[in-house]
Amino acid sequence: MPPWPRLAAVAAAAFLAVGGVGLYRYVDNYWLYRGFAPPHDASFVKVHGTTARFYLASPALGGRRQPVDVYLPPGYAQHPRRRYPAVYLLHGVPGRPGAFLATVRIGVVEDELVALHHAQPAILVMPFGSTGSFTDEEWANGIGKHDGWETFVARDLVHAIDRRYRTIPTQAARAIGGLSEGGYGAINIALHHPGEFGVVESWSGYEEVDPIRAIFGRSKAVLTHNSPSKTIYAAAPTLRARHVHFWFYTGNEDWPFRLQNVLFARQLDALHVAHTFYIVRGGHNWAIWRGNAARAYLAFSRWLRAA
Repeated sequence: MPPWPRLAAVAAAAFLAVGGVGLYRYVDNYWLYRGFAPPHDASFVKVHGTTARFYLASPALGGRRQPVDVYLPPGYAQHPRRRYPAVYLLHGVPGRPGAFLATVRIGVVEDELVALHHAQPAILVMPFGSTGSFTDEEWANGIGKHDGWETFVARDLVHAIDRRYRTIPTQAARAIGGLSEGGYGAINIALHHPGEFGVVESWSGYEEVDPIRAIFGRSKAVLTHNSPSKTIYAAAPTLRARHVHFWFYTGNEDWPFRLQNVLFARQLDALHVAHTFYIVRGGHNWAIWRGNAARAYLAFSRWLRAA
């Protein structure tokens, strides 16, 4: 081959290779940050929280080892005798727990609110609630063997966190929340375990079970058991007695979840269960969850027991 065509071929191959790397980086960056800038603390934050990860072998999942991301609050290492409330955050689908830090920027929100003395510090716990990023488990105890995702959170994970970190191991200092499917999961788990969590948050979640046969089978009883709009009646007396507070919102363009949330708020009102409900502008997307992260953290801080 003459030298010029050979050089042109090499240049073309290099261009394609660089383009491929650029495309990969773009896609990877978008998957992490969903088009937003990478999160970082404001300049006034002098003490920062830290991230950690451990793997929990869950009996509810047949011994399966699930990754759990943890955000330790600013000052955790500097105050070895202090104990902290714990907030459990459940992701949606498709998704992974890292989105709470990378996209919702909840760690930055905590750092800044604590630095401004607007909120108390808390341990943020973000488990991976599936076998893959695109696998739907609904944070529920499914009909399959070793599909106890609800029990994984409410029993195995809570016990592991209380052993591993300096929590305040009481219901009043423990919260659960989540976005989209995670919001549904947070409410569903809280109603099945009304003595476990003192604050329950749902960000664009839902209260009617998604009848996925691979998870729930064909039994109407199983579907009813996993529909918060149905189980709230049995749980309400315990929720009232233990002063559990529900905090949830939905977008004004988020159909049909908006209607489900409006009706659920009416149920809580009729049952005299403490709650705060908002309809915010927008649909079902990361902009809403990121935009309301500070409000959500302030709600956790307000109703959780302080150290």
